[in-house]
Amino acid sequence: MLYYVYMSAQPLLFDLEPEVRVPRRIGQALVTRRRVRQILTKPTGALKDLDFTINPYVGCSFACSYCYAAFFMPDEQKAHDWGYWVEVKENALELLRREDRLAGCKVLLGSVTDPYQPVERDTGLTKSIVEHLSRLEPQPSVRILTRSPLVSRDIDIFRSLHELQVGMSVTTDDDATRIRYEPSCASIGQRLSAVKRLTEEGIRVTLNLAPLLPVTNVNAFAQMIRDSGASGFWASYFHPGTRKFAAGTRPGALQQAKMDDWCFEKFIETAHALKGLLPDLARSTVDADSLTS
Repeated sequence: MLYYVYMSAQPLLFDLEPEVRVPRRIGQALVTRRRVRQILTKPTGALKDLDFTINPYVGCSFACSYCYAAFFMPDEQKAHDWGYWVEVKENALELLRREDRLAGCKVLLGSVTDPYQPVERDTGLTKSIVEHLSRLEPQPSVRILTRSPLVSRDIDIFRSLHELQVGMSVTTDDDATRIRYEPSCASIGQRLSAVKRLTEEGIRVTLNLAPLLPVTNVNAFAQMIRDSGASGFWASYFHPGTRKFAAGTRPGALQQAKMDDWCFEKFIETAHALKGLLPDLARSTVDADSLTS
């Protein structure tokens, strides 16, 4: 049986005794507690310029059909069931408090999980990690990757960070399209509203159009991006994934893309059109590196 620690107001999962367990389901996902040996990971590849990544959770209940993170899961059953389970790293904050390598470093939250996925609303684990980082001297440079409007909940903490960038995943302009690929995620409008709240508070936000899904109206989408206040965007196509444990796109998304007549050439056309319509955004890039058919 799978268990999950549930708290109502201002939850502090990591301060509870290990034996306190209450069964819980988050949507379609069952959730367990997990103690880990380490919480900091040295990134490689595209993230090699960072010092550490922090992932408060293992797995993600958003269950996006294209999610590459399942490819890093050595347990084949868990990889197959990706989106139907989440593990909460109950001792994450305990481990961070013992760390002496974080001050002044470049840190990313959410490289292989969403730190603001639904379970975060109850646990507050990511919130407590960000609070801890804000108290270090000198403060780390913090980046957060998410697709959840819940991130705007922590604006008060974000104000205390000297260097913060939030990357919000917004993959299409159309919720009918969004539902076909990421039905458990918040609507596009909710995400962009959260971005606007953050930017109005002076928090730097970029949009991750990654993977960019079919777009119904490029001009309208460009206006939505501009109105959000985001400082730029990064667009990419599906990852092919040619090796075991390599970041790749899951078959369901590729099948849906074929049904939608969405291909690499149309991605390039759409992404470059957006870039042309948004020349005022300083960080607008189209990533076609290492992409093969």
